[in-house]
Amino acid sequence: MAALPVTPMPTPAAEAPPLSAGARIVNTFIAPTKAFTDLRRSPSWWAPWLLISLVSLAFIVVMGRQIGFDQITKNSIAQSSRAEQFDKLPPDQRAKQLEVSTTITRYISYSLPVLNLIIFAVIAAVLMGVFNFAAGAGVPFKTSLAIVTYGSLPGIIGAVLGIVSLFAGVDPAGFNPQNPVATNPAYFMDPLGNKFLYSMASALDVFIWWSIVLMGIGFACNSKVKRSTAIAIVAGCYLVYKLVAAGMSAAF
Repeated sequence: MAALPVTPMPTPAAEAPPLSAGARIVNTFIAPTKAFTDLRRSPSWWAPWLLISLVSLAFIVVMGRQIGFDQITKNSIAQSSRAEQFDKLPPDQRAKQLEVSTTITRYISYSLPVLNLIIFAVIAAVLMGVFNFAAGAGVPFKTSLAIVTYGSLPGIIGAVLGIVSLFAGVDPAGFNPQNPVATNPAYFMDPLGNKFLYSMASALDVFIWWSIVLMGIGFACNSKVKRSTAIAIVAGCYLVYKLVAAGMSAAF
């Protein structure tokens, strides 16, 4: 009796090798699906946060040397709604307020790594809540924080461009640290003009929307939510935030 043919057992698909922290950072730019899928194995966030912090501090150091925190503070006052009130103060009071404001600006600037981590944590908590309750994603907070942190990496390119522009020579009196390079329409607008339009124009930033797409990919890779839906959810949350912020800016 002839032997029955033996059906070969299916070979299990080989798992992708784990990525190092550096490889994850690189793949966030060139192969984001690969980078964010690796978060299922280990949702660590410290490496991108450290890189963002170092580049941010480099930008602050260069800004302090090329522009000066006193000039940055003057620009901030001149571009705010209290500019007219500040100009009416006696010279000694103006000098005192400028000194205090400059000190505060310097300390806040150098504490940016800590502030960024707090901001990332808040964004991660909000997005985790929206994805879990509205889309049934089931993403834990640590994974959400890692997605937000890796997704924020395009900001370092903006910071590097800001450093280049500072060394290239910018007008100190017109420098705005919140919008140092022409990556959105608000760069070409008057901050003292229509504040609502200015704030909404700043939302159309190349690097912000790059980050939004990356975060959407990250949540899609770590849940059953479709990629297009995930990107739309992140974009929707951001636009709601900008509309509220722009409305408050216009009101005050």
